[in-house]
Amino acid sequence: MKYLALIYSAQDAGPQPNTPEFGQLMGGYQAAGKKYAEDGVMLAGEALQPVETATSIRIRDGKAELMDGPFAETKEQLGGFYLFECDTLDDAIKYAKMIPTAEYGTVEVRPIMTFD
Repeated sequence: MKYLALIYSAQDAGPQPNTPEFGQLMGGYQAAGKKYAEDGVMLAGEALQPVETATSIRIRDGKAELMDGPFAETKEQLGGFYLFECDTLDDAIKYAKMIPTAEYGTVEVRPIMTFD
């Protein structure tokens, strides 16, 4: 089954670029990516541009409304994702726990809906 691990954090939470701590964070991501590859569970994974670059779209009464930024005002923002292929939710959670941002943000794991 496919599971999406959504990575959320507050914009200024966690290590900041150009610091030794940020290098350690990136090392954690590299180690997790290596493990995912070794175990053959990662189907995709990407970091996202900052929330300021987002465009939200709503269609109301047949007319598209475009808004700069995210749909909802929240403290934590979606910063990236991994798509896993795992046998069970427990397996997906095991891999999601390896995502370094979980130490100061939130990682949400959701099964992908399949339509038969």
